[in-house]
Amino acid sequence: MLKEKARVLDNDLANARVAVSDVQRDVDKAEADVQLVRDRAARDQSRLDSGTGSAKDLQALQHELESLARRQTELEDAEIDIMEKAEELGARASALDASRADLAVTLGELGAALDAGLAQLETEREQVAGQRDSIRPQVDGALLALYEKVRDHSGGVGAAELRQRRCGGCRLELNGGDLQRITSAAPDEVVRCEECGRILVRTAESGLPA
Repeated sequence: MLKEKARVLDNDLANARVAVSDVQRDVDKAEADVQLVRDRAARDQSRLDSGTGSAKDLQALQHELESLARRQTELEDAEIDIMEKAEELGARASALDASRADLAVTLGELGAALDAGLAQLETEREQVAGQRDSIRPQVDGALLALYEKVRDHSGGVGAAELRQRRCGGCRLELNGGDLQRITSAAPDEVVRCEECGRILVRTAESGLPA
């Protein structure tokens, strides 16, 4: 779930950065267009102020200056719109970047917790394996062979606790007949779950009928 969220954020962030890059080019172009008009207007104004040229030329310069002024206003308005868009896209990209950074921290923490949990499970597995190996020589060979056979066919669990009339392996409640059969069996007799075949370990919590 979090990895999918990270993938979506990465995609959104990449798109946002492309949009910011595109709109920045538009900003640069708008600024360049405005500057061209300003430079042209400055040259015309300088020529007009010098008074050189015929009256017709000076009048044409005046008209051009007025036209340039209108064009400059239009370009500056467009530049402001583009800059506002650039600001909005930049803010979105920054927000996405911050969200992705926060998610990366969360994923890192979860990854570290998972690694620690797996390490703990491996330690416990080794401890259980050590305990099992230490008692293996004390277990009857036939029972051990049965346990290994059941274990191979039951997802790695050959024996399960019978607790409150339920098999700890398949989690199903035993019927009255099976419970009576188990109750009647000798303490050292091997009893098995009729549903999953696992060897049942009887305790005071088994809930067997008196």
